[in-house]
Amino acid sequence: MWRSVASNALTLFIVLLIAAAGLLAWGRHQYSGPGPLSAAVCVKVDRGATLSQVSQNLAAKGAISDARIFRIGADYSGKAKGLKYGSYLVPAGASMAEIVDLLTAGGASTCGREVNYRIGVAKAEIVLRETDPATNSLVEVVKFDPAGEVPAVYTEAKEAGDLRWQITLAEGVTSWQVVNALKQADFLSGEVAEVPAEGSLAPDAYDVDANEDRGSLLAKMQAKQKAIIEELWPLRAEGLPYDTPEEAMVMASIVEKETGIAAERPMVASVFVNRLREGMKLQTDPTVIYGITKGEGVLGRGLRASELRRATPYNTYLIEGLPPGPIANPGRLSIEATLHPASSDYLYFVADGTGGHVFAKTLAEHNQNVAKWREIEAQQREQQNAPEGGGN
Repeated sequence: MWRSVASNALTLFIVLLIAAAGLLAWGRHQYSGPGPLSAAVCVKVDRGATLSQVSQNLAAKGAISDARIFRIGADYSGKAKGLKYGSYLVPAGASMAEIVDLLTAGGASTCGREVNYRIGVAKAEIVLRETDPATNSLVEVVKFDPAGEVPAVYTEAKEAGDLRWQITLAEGVTSWQVVNALKQADFLSGEVAEVPAEGSLAPDAYDVDANEDRGSLLAKMQAKQKAIIEELWPLRAEGLPYDTPEEAMVMASIVEKETGIAAERPMVASVFVNRLREGMKLQTDPTVIYGITKGEGVLGRGLRASELRRATPYNTYLIEGLPPGPIANPGRLSIEATLHPASSDYLYFVADGTGGHVFAKTLAEHNQNVAKWREIEAQQREQQNAPEGGGN
């Protein structure tokens, strides 16, 4: 009898071992095999979220087949406590193992919504975008002037808290424009004691946190601009007509305001370098405009003859050499162009009607180019004033 009992017990034990092995193999397959998602989804991991909460969210979205297996697998791999806060794009067919790796790797969020506050020369605007899981690309939700009416969709997104924040400074913005725009940013905190020195802020994109201090952010922008000039100044070309990094930044700001085409900047810089070497006045309109506006906003019209004759420290039609300081915050490319200007004999340039400029070596040639530009301006005005539709 005891032999029969022992034999049956052994048989049962073997059956249980086989079943356990089969269950383990099935669990491993469920954890490492392709997942059930037919299309990518965005998954958010809240700050302080537990593995249980995350697994239930994944199961509810159809990203995993079994929340328990997900938790066991994550624990077995030693990653159960490594969840990183953020929003993540889980691709179609992702296995549980791949999802665990995705949620514990850290780094920038790959999904969800982001706010980019673009501070430009002419205007500042807030752009709310969100990830389209189907294409893994950001799609614009709303764009608005922060000084105007705030859209409800932005307010709702801000209250939900699942946002990434970025501030982008355009090349050529003035320090006053930057400070004025930052004061309007409702996602920042803190006061600004004073407007930073003109030219001291680096145009770039800055990742920020909600409620980040405005003063600290400005300090970060200043540190970046300082690092750029300290890197580039020792590598400058020989024989430049400016002796200090400060003078180079003045020239870089002028180059920045004269052309928005990166490829033209070395040539524009060469014109001003040649003028300085020849003892000519710089005669550049952007400096005159800065003398009028002091960088506080945009003039919004052409210069008047009386303004070209008005004596200010920035009127380069009247003063010799460089003005006393930068007229904007130049970007890295303009600084590089200033420190490595093209080799040319050009002393003049004027707009060519395509967004670029045409250059000249002599005043006679320049006057011809100016006459052509006046013709282009006249044609453009006629086209703007022409009535819509055709006629006989």
